[in-house]
Formats: sequence, C-alpha cells, structure tokens
Amino acid sequence: MRRHARRGEAGREVTEATSAKPASERGAEVGRRIGVGLMYGLWRPRVLGAWKVPATGPVIFAVNHSHNIDGPMVMGVAPRPTHFLIKKEAFIGPLDPFLTGIGQLKVDRSVADRGAITRALDVLAAGGVLGIFPEGTRGEGDFASLRAGLAYFAVRSGAAVVPVAVLGSSGRGGRLIKGLPPLRSRIDVVFGDPFEAGDGSGRRTRKALDEATERIQKQLTSHLENARRLTGR
Repeated sequence: MRRHARRGEAGREVTEATSAKPASERGAEVGRRIGVGLMYGLWRPRVLGAWKVPATGPVIFAVNHSHNIDGPMVMGVAPRPTHFLIKKEAFIGPLDPFLTGIGQLKVDRSVADRGAITRALDVLAAGGVLGIFPEGTRGEGDFASLRAGLAYFAVRSGAAVVPVAVLGSSGRGGRLIKGLPPLRSRIDVVFGDPFEAGDGSGRRTRKALDEATERIQKQLTSHLENARRLTGR
C-alpha cells in the first residue's frame, strides 16, 4: 500500500491510502462468531434490546468505552456483524492481519485519516454496521465528551445511529488476569432505539455537524441513564 500526505483545511496532515481494500463483510461475520464463543465462554453477557437493531441497511453502533473488551463484547453479542474503527496502535504483530481479516478498520487518530474515513463510509454505503466509540478513547464511558466523527459519518451516510451501553466491564479486575473483568462475571450490553442524527436537510456544514453532535449526545446520555435503570448498575 502506497501512502502520501497532504495538508487538510485546518492545517492537519491528511493521510490517504491509494489502494485500500474494502473491509470484508464475510470477515466481520467470522469475527462475530469468534466473539460469540469468547464472550459467552469467558463471561456471562446479558443482552437487552438487540431486537431494536435494524435487520438491514446501514447502521452505526455508538458504544460507550470504559474497557478494552467493550468492542469485542459488542461484536460477539450484536445481531449483525460489525466493523469497528480501532486505533492503529492495536494493530501490532499478529493482531494486525487478524483484525484486518475480521473486517475491523485501522484508524490513525493523530491525523485526518482519509483512508479510514473512506473505508468506514464504504461499509455504510454497502448497508453494513459501523462501530464507533464516540468519546474517542477509553474513559468513564458516560458519553460526557463526544468527538465530531460520529456526527460526520451519520450525516454523510444517512445511517441510523443505535446507542449501545456496555456496563460491568470496568469494575474490579479478575484474580487470574488483572486487566480483565472477573471470569464468568455478568456484563450487560443494552441496545437502544435507532435514531437519525441529521435534521433531514442533508446539510453537512459545520453548524449542521455541531447540531448533530448535540443531538447525538442527548440521545446517548438518555440511553445510558435508561440502561443503568434497567440493569441496576
């Protein structure tokens, strides 16, 4: 793959992939099946609201992020194969071809990664499911601070946004592996009602994206509060 860089409108470096391969839908389904075995084998997921996920068409999962297993957990319990945008630092050693092979998308967060943006939009254009951590990185997992990327993908593609709350992954570590939740502990994954992030006008201006981000944050925060009430967490 040959790469070159130019400067973006805001002065940031824009990375382009000149021969990027599209994410594999078959690979994402393989990843989902692997996730099913691992997540249900190691923990006890309780899944609520999966029926709300549209059976067809482009969908964006907006997932809170407080632990490294949140992405694999959603991949394993979601009713449809999912392509997550994952920071490039995770694609190291043998994980690089593995994650790529199961349809996951490498993104360079230090620049406007045009190749990753294109591959993500291609997933949605093909009617697939894109997984995003809208907070950008692991934190409290409360959707308190959102980046504009989710709004851009939602407005640009017209995909339905489905909020997803993962609860119980960030508590005390297990005795065998300190960095993971205790084995066989319960982890709740709550899918919310799909919604449209845009205002229906199709506008992609800075103002429209800012308004979409506010709309998204309101919906995600409300969903998280409801998920906590439902699960008692």
